[in-house]
Amino acid sequence: LILGFIIPLKVVGMPLVISILYVWCQVNHDTIVQFWFGTQFKAMYLPWALAGFNVLLGGNGIMELLGIFVGHVFFFLKYKYPIDFGGASFLNTPQILYKYFPNRSGGVSGFGQAPASRRPAPQEGRHEWGGAGHRLGGE
Repeated sequence: LILGFIIPLKVVGMPLVISILYVWCQVNHDTIVQFWFGTQFKAMYLPWALAGFNVLLGGNGIMELLGIFVGHVFFFLKYKYPIDFGGASFLNTPQILYKYFPNRSGGVSGFGQAPASRRPAPQEGRHEWGGAGHRLGGE
């Protein structure tokens, strides 16, 4: 977003999406992804394939390259430099965001178990109408 002020960009949507995609692709670099017409390749090449496809369709690819650059800088400062090179961590999540978005690991929960019953408990003093009942207009 800061580059959007330095480079006179009106909309930074595409570089932002490509930068998020680039970080995901670097974290999951060995995942096989599918592109147009069933083309399969490793996820680490997906941002480059999107940039090349945009150029092939007549675009200039500058927005995609800007997104790849920003994503690479973020990935390097967040993961590569602190973990692989033992450097300081420059990009930390502010602690107030953990209050609103907890840092849970283990994926999505709730699948594989029946939801709790939302039926209210029967109240005392009320009659529970049981039985099979009779259809109206029938015998």
